[in-house]
Formats: sequence, C-alpha cells, structure tokens
Amino acid sequence: MLPTSLLAFPADLFGYQQVEQSDTQVFNQWIQALERHLRIDIPEGDCSEKHLNSCHLRNWLAFLATLRKLPGPEQLNAVNRYANSRDYVLDIDNYGLEDYWAVAREFLYNNGDCEDYAITKLFSLRWLGYPEEDLRIVVLQDTNLRIPHAVLAVASQHDIKILDNQIQQVVSHRDIVHYAPVYSINEQHWWIHLPE
Repeated sequence: MLPTSLLAFPADLFGYQQVEQSDTQVFNQWIQALERHLRIDIPEGDCSEKHLNSCHLRNWLAFLATLRKLPGPEQLNAVNRYANSRDYVLDIDNYGLEDYWAVAREFLYNNGDCEDYAITKLFSLRWLGYPEEDLRIVVLQDTNLRIPHAVLAVASQHDIKILDNQIQQVVSHRDIVHYAPVYSINEQHWWIHLPE
C-alpha cells in the first residue's frame, strides 16, 4: 500500500507554529547526507569485508520489501522498531566529530545517534513510497532531559506521527509534551518552529 499525501503537513508540530524558510543549503550536514545517500546507499559489496561497505544494505532492503503491502501504520511501527534495534553511539566515538549526519549504510554498520536513527527511518519510508512532503527530520529540545534531540515526523491522516529512538511505539505529536521543536527539514525545504 503506497501512502499518498492528501493534505499539507499539519502546521502545529508539538503545538508550535511553523515558518517555511527558503534555502536548505545552510544545512551542510543534511546536504552532505543526501549526497552520500545517493552515492553509497546501494545494495552492492562484499559481505565478508569488515570495513564499511554497502553489503549491509541487503538485509535492510530485504526487510523493507516485507513491508511493501502492509498498511501505513504497520509500516511506521516496523520501520521504527527496526532502526531502534540499533545501538546508540555518539558521533565523536563513531567518526571523531561532534556532529555527523550518517546515512543508512553508515548507521546500519556503525550504529549512531538520534539524527542517524531519524535519517534511516526517513530513507526507509521514502523507499516504501512515502512522499517527501509528508516526512521531516525535526531537531528539537527535550525539555525533560535539557538536551537537543532529533526525531522523524510523518504526516498521517490529519495528525503527525513521531518515530523516535527514545520511544518504541509510534505516537502522535500531541502525546509528547516535553519536546520543543527548533527546526524541521526534508529533502527540499526547512521550517523554523515558534511558540504559538
């Protein structure tokens, strides 16, 4: 079942208003991740190799193929569980950098941190046919833990579903009261989020 975008992405993410911005080029990490995705997230490579290669995508793509005919909510739950089964590893430990936005192949091989979970979930749903305008990576402040965090937001039947590495279930954004979105981004656009 291919999801289709019937309505605009709801404008009240976590109760904040959104203001669309014009240039995604200011997000160098995201642009680099999109370019790497096109270049390296392909199912080729030698599975006997221990260094990073695209062989690890075979299992991911085989998993996604099993979801093709499932209803949308089941796809979201399965993608969330699949990515959340990976270990959380800081970018500094993986790449020697404070911040690195990993694509699916890198995440599936190295594990990753919050935005890496969100990116892999986004690419998984894009592979399943979800339109880009229904998907956003949301960078936010977790007001309980007082730390920055990232999740994937999916427009779904007059709601926004959140796929979060800290929550095993897919939940409505209305059910999370301790997240304050700073900005959200998809492949073409980005939005600043402001309190209403």
